[in-house]
Amino acid sequence: MSGHSKWATTKHKKAAIDAKRAKAFAQFIKKIEVAARAGGADLSGNPGLELAVAKAKKASVPNDNIDRAVKRGAGLTGEVIDYTEIIYEARGPQGSALLVECLTDNKNRAASDTRVAITRNGGTIADPGSVTFMFNRKGVVVVPKEGGQDEDSLLEAVLEGGADAEEVQDQGDALAIISEPTDLRAVAQALDAAGIDYESDEVEFVPTMKVDLDADGARKFLKLEEALEELDDVQNVYSNVDISAEVLAQLEED
Repeated sequence: MSGHSKWATTKHKKAAIDAKRAKAFAQFIKKIEVAARAGGADLSGNPGLELAVAKAKKASVPNDNIDRAVKRGAGLTGEVIDYTEIIYEARGPQGSALLVECLTDNKNRAASDTRVAITRNGGTIADPGSVTFMFNRKGVVVVPKEGGQDEDSLLEAVLEGGADAEEVQDQGDALAIISEPTDLRAVAQALDAAGIDYESDEVEFVPTMKVDLDADGARKFLKLEEALEELDDVQNVYSNVDISAEVLAQLEED
């Protein structure tokens, strides 16, 4: 899921894979419910729902779960689905900044849980607007490096598909194609046409400048980020953090 930590160590990934998969499924289900509530259960007449369902299926969310989510969101089961999107701003170690994106049916619970996770894990709640100015909304398509792609081949595929991209960023084990939000679908469709598999295509908060963390700062930041990502109401956690390969290797040895 977009916004999730790309800094997790190998050991952490293996230990948390089931929990992360369940959390990702829950996030897709919420998006389906929101889209169905906004535009009804008919996929052909609800482009937002059609896209949410397509993404859920791409992530292997079971069809039964998808069908139930569509019916719940559209009010066909008698349940009332009413989610609110809230963004919290926070400061982490060594000048790091975080945006915490929540989708919740209980604003008080989301606010309380988020505040506790931040303050108990070395972060501080930031004043509204003091963090968001460090980020821009961008379309982000993440392509795993296992596919053998590089920056040039991805940009070429996007341009040949008639789409526009601003740049390709190296994210360690993946490449991220950055575009304007309005160009996101065209970029994803260009990759589909070129037969290039991608992990996700979302509109995200992308930092305008990044902060390098040393091993101590990275350790504290990852603890804070993990605590936030474990919250049910949290959809995404964005940050301006950069953790070098050397620091990640140092954390692996811990």
